[in-house]
Amino acid sequence: MGNGKNAVAIITARGGSKRIPGKNKKEFLGKPIICYSIEAALASGLFEEVMVSTDDEEIAKISRQAGASVPFMRSEATANDYATTDDVLLEVLEEYEKRGRIFAYMACIYPTAPFVTEEKLKAAFQLLVEEGASGVMPVVRFSFPPQRGMAVRNGRLAYCQPENAMKRSQDLEPMYHDCGQFYFYDVKKYRACRGDLEDGYVPFPVPETEVQDIDHMTDWKLAEIKYRMMGEGLWKRR
Repeated sequence: MGNGKNAVAIITARGGSKRIPGKNKKEFLGKPIICYSIEAALASGLFEEVMVSTDDEEIAKISRQAGASVPFMRSEATANDYATTDDVLLEVLEEYEKRGRIFAYMACIYPTAPFVTEEKLKAAFQLLVEEGASGVMPVVRFSFPPQRGMAVRNGRLAYCQPENAMKRSQDLEPMYHDCGQFYFYDVKKYRACRGDLEDGYVPFPVPETEVQDIDHMTDWKLAEIKYRMMGEGLWKRR
């Protein structure tokens, strides 16, 4: 593919947000946070179409102004609190197919992911193709071994895995978690299993300094600090 043919970037941005109202269009360091995802996707040159799936007219307007396409609005069925990301992606792919457009590759990019860069997208896509994988997932390594985690039981701390309590960190298997930023898929394989990838995801490691869940305003402020430091080159970018 390489030159941007036969791939779609789908940015999933519904209007409702309980913990941070208007989260997907809220200003992050001077511009709506969704713009970072749109701009990274466009700059990568990977995609024939960079589209936003939303049920919110204001998000649609912001997205179009940033250069994305909003060819149709999200249905009520995929705009509620119970719809999964897979529900949204499958709806988008099916709607495009009705319009005679079928893509070979797809990236799902979250709208609150300012750490997504064109470089990361290019590298992750290259990994997908080279591995012949169904999907690629950006992951970050836990900074402290979860195997040595504790829980509160009867008012006291207790190791969840006592057998690992005294083991050295370097003797424990490294564990990772989803960055919650973007995913790449082979569309044919993805649709065949409706998102439940039979061969799993190939990992795309991302440094902890470029990952931040944004669920509360404290998270938002931390993300702004990390983003500034990334931009100033204080941390090595991938």
